[in-house]
Amino acid sequence: MRPRKRIEDMEDMDKEETTRDFSLWVPRTELGKKVRSGEIGSMHEVIELSAPIKEVEIVDKLLPDLSEEIIDVRRVQRVTDSGRRMRFRVVMAVGNNNGYVGVGVAKGKEAGPTIRKAIERAKLNIKEIKRGCGSWECGCKDPHSVPFRVKGKAGSVTVELSPAPKGTGLVSGEIARKVLTLAGISDVWVHTEGHTRSSINFAHAVLDALANTNKMKIKEEDIERLGITSGLKTIEED
Repeated sequence: MRPRKRIEDMEDMDKEETTRDFSLWVPRTELGKKVRSGEIGSMHEVIELSAPIKEVEIVDKLLPDLSEEIIDVRRVQRVTDSGRRMRFRVVMAVGNNNGYVGVGVAKGKEAGPTIRKAIERAKLNIKEIKRGCGSWECGCKDPHSVPFRVKGKAGSVTVELSPAPKGTGLVSGEIARKVLTLAGISDVWVHTEGHTRSSINFAHAVLDALANTNKMKIKEEDIERLGITSGLKTIEED
């Protein structure tokens, strides 16, 4: 594997290269045309439409403040008749630290382009999550944790997120901490089962658990009591 410093330098260059001029953007999908024209003005509206996001420019325009984190960079090899072929496998996470997060995986011959590809896939896989103060020990109504206990699964890895009082921090491994931080969660207990050394499955299991916060039906009185927010908007404003 290349030195860590070199990988980070490539990531910085990629951030500069992915700065987009939206005046040159020609949308190819109906969703992209609506975003380009201003008919759709927020990611919350896109999520509500349940339409697949197929253009990275949609996410860049609606969420311009996304941060990026390298989850894992590895060199993988494939044995062929002509010998061993080395490639990079990159797992990236993106998020705005305020209710939106995504995870993407890519493979390639060079680290720089592969990081770029993984970032784009993470953006196309962006999720809106619910946050709140679900801990009985806290009750501050600040959306610093998950609103209730929730589980996620990917491959053999199962992740359970439990609400924690303010000040607890992220009680989890490094991969889960990165994804949770990008999602805007600062306090949570994480319980894991399975082969958590698989960075791809671990990251996707955490993302699946966060996405599952949208599957719970919530009573109106619990929205205010738990301080639940969905993405950048409160549920009460929907």
